[in-house]
Order: sequence, then C-alpha cells, then structure tokens
Amino acid sequence: MLVTGCDISSTTTIVSTESEQYLRTLLALPDHMPIPAIPEFNPLTQEKITLGRFLFYDTQLSANQTQSCASCHFQIDAFSDALETPTGSTGHVLARNSQGLSNVAYNASFTWSNDTFLELEDQLNVPIRADDPIELGVTDSELATVLSRFETDEQYQQMFQAAFPGSDTGVSMNKIIFALASFVRTMVSANSAYDDYVVGDKSALTDQQKQGFSLFNGEKFECFHCHTGINFTVSYRDENSSSDSLLFPFFNNGLYNVNNDGSYPETDQGLFDLSSDPADKGKFRPPSLRNIGLTAPYMHDGSIGTLREVVEHYARGGTLTPSGINEGDGKNNPYKSALITGFTATDEEIDAVVAFLESLNDYDFINNEKFSNPHQGN
Repeated sequence: MLVTGCDISSTTTIVSTESEQYLRTLLALPDHMPIPAIPEFNPLTQEKITLGRFLFYDTQLSANQTQSCASCHFQIDAFSDALETPTGSTGHVLARNSQGLSNVAYNASFTWSNDTFLELEDQLNVPIRADDPIELGVTDSELATVLSRFETDEQYQQMFQAAFPGSDTGVSMNKIIFALASFVRTMVSANSAYDDYVVGDKSALTDQQKQGFSLFNGEKFECFHCHTGINFTVSYRDENSSSDSLLFPFFNNGLYNVNNDGSYPETDQGLFDLSSDPADKGKFRPPSLRNIGLTAPYMHDGSIGTLREVVEHYARGGTLTPSGINEGDGKNNPYKSALITGFTATDEEIDAVVAFLESLNDYDFINNEKFSNPHQGN
C-alpha cells in the first residue's frame, strides 16, 4: 500500500518557508552532514516529531497491544535488536534481521531487498499493516480498533491536532505513519570518533583505525565499493541528490549457494522474491555501516555473529555452509557480485579493519534523551 497525504490538509505543509537552518536545528545536524531529502508531502515539524516519538514507543500501535516499533529497535543497540531475526506481536518469527535506524533519512531505498520503497512512509506501512508476516498486526479488520485508542486519548488528541493543525479528519493511519517517519528522520548519528576525524581531529582515530580506514578504502578489501560516502552505503540520497543520479543497488555477496544453483534459503531469496528473475537471487541492499559495531548480528538473516567474521566472509569470497538444508559454498554462487572475489589478509589487517568499523560507533546517539522512551515515568 502506498501511503499518501490525501487526508492531510495542505495547510499543514511549510516546505516553502523551511530554511536550511530550520532543518538543521530540528535534526540537530552538524555542518559536515548534508540535509537529508525530506518529501514535500510530509514536511518536518517539531510537533510531528514529538508525536512520532510517542507513537514509536507505544504498544497501543499493535493490534494486540504487546509490541511497539521499539520492540524491534532498541536505542542501546542503535535501534536494532541484537537478535538474528525478530518475532512479531503474534509470535511469528520473521525472516530478516532488524536493521539499525542510524541515519535512515539518507537511504535511497528501504528494507533489505525492495526496489519500490523509496520513502520512509512507504516502508513504515509494512511492519504496521502487513499480514504476512505479522509484525504489529494492524490489518484491515483491526484498523478501526487501533485508531480508536488514539482517537479517545486526550493527550494524543492534543498531539495529533498540534501535528496536523489544518486537518479535521481525526486520527488516521496516514497521520501515524507521517509522524513516525518524522521522528525516525531525526535519528541522525554523526558524533563518532570517525566524525571527529573527518572534521579535523586527526588524533580521533588510533593508528590501527587509520590503517583499517586505508584498507577499507583500498582495492584489496574493496569495502568502499558498496559502503561509501558520509553514510557508508551506495544506497544514499540527500536534498541535493537528483533523481536521475540515485542508485538502488542490490548485491549477492555469496552468503549462500543452496543446491549449488545460486539459490538462497527459500525463506528469503532477496530481490528475486519480487522480480522472479534468477539473476536477482540473493540480492540485498548494502546497509549503512554507521554504528555497525553496535548492531550485531549481521547480514539480512543475522547469520554472522561478529564483525571479524563478516570481514572473513568477504576475504574468503563467500561463506561455506558445509551441511544441512542450506548446504553449499557461497564462494561459487553464480549470481555473486563481481566485487566479491576474495583476498588474502593477515590477522593484523583484519583487526585493523574491525577497529576502523568500531570507530563508527556513536555513543552519544545511543544515549541521546531525545530518542528515548517518553512514556517511561509517566
């Protein structure tokens, strides 16, 4: 379902008067970070951000009132969940790892492998509304009940009115999603040791991390081909990105080779599940590496536990699954990206790359009160 602004009055938009400083203030954006692309149909306001923060942590947003967005996105884990894959509100175990939300506003596309979700508003519809798998479980049959919880709550009545002052249609799923997207867009992480280094403090990185930075950007490790720029991913856009220059990249990184025919586990074959094109088997979007040291386990299915193991996977040129239903050698996957060729690395070099990746951890981000649960203590 494509979320649109059809039930929200255009009088709520302030795009024409938003200045760069206004957005930088709302996002607490440092000078070295560009302004993210914010859709005109959902301009950023403090009132929507506040409402979105309350909704993000509210279990009333699930049909059975057992889970919230925060149930799979913990601030201490850079808004991931430290699990291989999460469990939805009805007990359904999901196939995909919960991605961290650091700097999600800079994504050019959303979810692990969907080339049609180009805005946060599109993606948010899935965990809230989808019925296969069920996450929050707000299906059509449950929608009116869930909306009524917020419609009859005096505090929420006031927050919705403040967030959407030109609308007289009451609480709607569009408004909920617009507010959630506004809050999540404020999750800017830009205060790591790496950021200090970028803005001129050359002592911010250790010698080992500097070595790792060099290897990361070198032609042997080749990490930078998929993880580049200020947000360490080629799936990137900001307010200055033109639509004809955007990349929607998806890669097969040799994680599996089931039956030695290029397949991934049937539970999730990446972009292939949408396109049915065999060449898309195992293609997933490279995530941002911001706070990567805080978001283990890794890969789309959480099947790799540590950063060292991730680097070793790429050094080998793919992962070997020696037995079981997913048996096969990912190194020989016929659909694997040409960038995943394998390389010889010393323990010292691998340690250096891991140390550099850990320099992307932003501890202010995971302790920033403005991202915390506003319901605690209420």
